[in-house]
Amino acid sequence: MQTDFLVIGSGVAGLTYALNMARKYPEKKVMVLTKTREDETNTKYAQGGVAVVNDLEHDSFEKHIEDTLVAGDGLCNEAVVEIVVREGPQRIREIIDWGARFDRQPDGDFSRGREGGHSEFRVLHHKDITGSEIERTLLEAVYRQPNIELVTHCFVVDLITQHHLGYLVTKSTLDIECYGIYVMNLQTNRIEQIRARITLLATGGCGRVYRSTTNPSIATGDGVAMVYRAKGRIENMEFIQFHPTALYEPGSPSPFLISEAVRGDGAILRNKDGEAFMERYDTRKDLAPRDIAARAIDSEMKRTGTEHVFLDCRHMDMEKFRQHFPNIYEKCKSIGIEAGQDMIPVAPAAHYSCGGIKTDEWGRTSIHNLYACGECASTGLHGANRLASNSLLEAMVFAHRCYIHTVDQIDNTAFREDIPEWNAEGTSAPREMILITQSLKELQQVMSDYVGIVRSNERLSRAMRRLDMLHEETEALYARTIVSPQLCELRNLITVGYLIVKGAAFRHESRGLHYNTDYPYKSKLVQNIIL
Repeated sequence: MQTDFLVIGSGVAGLTYALNMARKYPEKKVMVLTKTREDETNTKYAQGGVAVVNDLEHDSFEKHIEDTLVAGDGLCNEAVVEIVVREGPQRIREIIDWGARFDRQPDGDFSRGREGGHSEFRVLHHKDITGSEIERTLLEAVYRQPNIELVTHCFVVDLITQHHLGYLVTKSTLDIECYGIYVMNLQTNRIEQIRARITLLATGGCGRVYRSTTNPSIATGDGVAMVYRAKGRIENMEFIQFHPTALYEPGSPSPFLISEAVRGDGAILRNKDGEAFMERYDTRKDLAPRDIAARAIDSEMKRTGTEHVFLDCRHMDMEKFRQHFPNIYEKCKSIGIEAGQDMIPVAPAAHYSCGGIKTDEWGRTSIHNLYACGECASTGLHGANRLASNSLLEAMVFAHRCYIHTVDQIDNTAFREDIPEWNAEGTSAPREMILITQSLKELQQVMSDYVGIVRSNERLSRAMRRLDMLHEETEALYARTIVSPQLCELRNLITVGYLIVKGAAFRHESRGLHYNTDYPYKSKLVQNIIL
């Protein structure tokens, strides 16, 4: 198969790019691949909203830029921050034109929320399912576009580069090129090749590397792992954001997210003694950025010997709460918690990767003809910690910038014809799936225990030794057995875990989401860690 534009991932980043390309080139083919259903994306599970300055009477670009830089703790690319904040309003108008319905006041103006780290009310939302509304809007637009082919249940195994043509490709190779992908068709269980002139990675996050995460099961870091194997540049993987308030349900690997907007509307964090503890950690109290709030909760849990703290909404207007957060209200009620009468048990859970595939301000990776945007990319916007509700905005802005740059490049890019078929010779079906499932459990345990909210040199060293063993065992299994989605995801997660640990070990300071007890202070040397 071949396509002019190949998009891997069907969240806000991938679909926005696909729509722009399809409308610009109605005579060309755009193919969007997703490994499960088309709507099963990280975008779908985003609750809070989109941070954007579209009320210049009460807000300003300068304030949003400053809030983003403060949250990023010195590692944001200031030029990129300005690009995203200033281009954001146009992208919001675009998605509204496509049909997105953000909540409005009776007078017709947008209903704006405020979240941790924001100095103003600027978060547009659709109740507490903003991501789902955006996903719906984009998919409906895609269905109306005849030259977009949306292919579900396809698992991308690897990027095709000169390596697959027999050339030596290393980190020092300056002209690595992407010619397409090898993909497993889950309907036929065959590995096929798809050649493309331009490939965009919009593969989302890697939350499943941890035992407890707000991410869906698809978030296995596939894009980051593929680029690393292809000798592309990865940066800042040590900055994993733990959302402070995931609903505590013992034993659940996918805790339900309690949106930051709940604290923005006035909810208060309390410990087991009922004390409002955030004032001890930050002057912004419950509206402190996520890295500070998550560490504060972690500290309280360890100090009091509990597995969670509480989010107190009892003083809030419950009628307004039910209107703004209907799904959160119903979820709590389904497990016997009445938000107007009971405090909600919450604990931090892995939520977002601020690092990823290194890109420039046009979404270009270090591999020619390969772009990346969305959570899998490291654009420079987030630095050491993402400001709440900046992720959907970043995805929209960079999907559009990838589109703009692709328009300039497409006429100079041709298909590569001499790509070999996938070689499965000498492999057999795995006899024991427990080898894969148990290794995944071990990986998640290691990452959660040693590379979580608080780290130390000894913990990181121990994690690296465990990961080396898991890597060796998994690569041996990969070499001798037929490829399966489960094995590929395990392999990708081990790679992502290695990159997180390696980045954390290289960073001899505590900054943003990376806190190391052996280096409790920031270093004077501020830099990105590129792997």
